[in-house]
Amino acid sequence: MSDTKNNIMAEVERQYENYGIRAKELCAGGKKAIGYICSFVPLEFITAAGCIPFRIRGDIHEPITKGDSLLETIVCPFIRSCFDLCVKDRYDFLSGIVIPHGCDSMVRSYSVWSYSLNFPYFHFVNTPSVVKESSHEYFKEELQSYRKSLEDFTGKPISDADLQEAIRLHNENRTKTRALYEFKKADPPLISAAELQKVLAVGASLPVEEANSLFDEVLAELGRRTEAPVKKGPRILLDGPCVDHLAISGIVEENGGNVVIDTTCMGTRDLWPLADEEGDPVASLARRYLDKLNCPKTYRENTAGTFAGDAEDRFGDIGARAKEFAANGAILYLYKYCDPFGFEVPARKAYYESLNIPLLCLEDTYSAGTIGQLKTRIQAFLEMIG
Repeated sequence: MSDTKNNIMAEVERQYENYGIRAKELCAGGKKAIGYICSFVPLEFITAAGCIPFRIRGDIHEPITKGDSLLETIVCPFIRSCFDLCVKDRYDFLSGIVIPHGCDSMVRSYSVWSYSLNFPYFHFVNTPSVVKESSHEYFKEELQSYRKSLEDFTGKPISDADLQEAIRLHNENRTKTRALYEFKKADPPLISAAELQKVLAVGASLPVEEANSLFDEVLAELGRRTEAPVKKGPRILLDGPCVDHLAISGIVEENGGNVVIDTTCMGTRDLWPLADEEGDPVASLARRYLDKLNCPKTYRENTAGTFAGDAEDRFGDIGARAKEFAANGAILYLYKYCDPFGFEVPARKAYYESLNIPLLCLEDTYSAGTIGQLKTRIQAFLEMIG
């Protein structure tokens, strides 16, 4: 990537518009890429196996057609879009797919994915939804099975040293991700929401070493900026599940606001928590994926004993990030049939009210056809808080 160091954002744009182009090149040269669709897939094992962890994205501009002939239409539209693109061979360079127990749409459709797609490797990671001591013991054994499946597929043993190095590389990646967000603290931000989303998306399509080099070049470019690419306006926190498109942040910026921070699966919820680099690497990864990813699918005991205390335990990261990035409004964006987030809407609304942060709640069908409706509501919301 050194040849693009003077125009790194143009390289990001090229790879974003041709998503997977670099992974495709590497696979043509003999590398193996393993696709995944959720934050609960432990990427470190894929890296330690010598493969590329590749985040499968959907496409709001591509109508879901072939996929709906194989998968029920009451499945989350994001999952359906990802599956549809796989059926249409958008990701035919992959060697396999890993799906975790993230939600019912993933769990119940896993057999359809594995039966319908002609990839040589599939694996289901049964991530516990209830977290207690026994959950950790179970998950460590589950991760060992995951490890063995990758060893069998690649023909290469995965040592503890391999896992420790993969943990180090992915921690480095997440630390650089956090550094990218630091440029959102300025008012106006020194990086637009669209630029940041594109950088993170491209990073999720590369070997972690290349993603780290890319992030270094982007950080250097941002450090040279003296003028913000956007204007001052309402500072918005974007909350929700797998938001892998630019529609929401684009509408916000077009109407004078700025998405300055997020708590989404493809943003800080997934990319900020680190794994411990000391001790047993499998136990460390079990702790990261069970204890540190704050997803509504995970149940942890209410030790506070009160609704307000439970809300702080579950949503405290939202309040902390809203304060750190001086957000003065929030958009909760979720997909139709996304039950984990849908069930939490009343509790999340109550939490935002306790912070005195105005909230706009949007339910969408993951389609470019709804952008006009979203624009009307977001415009009104920005006018209200502006």
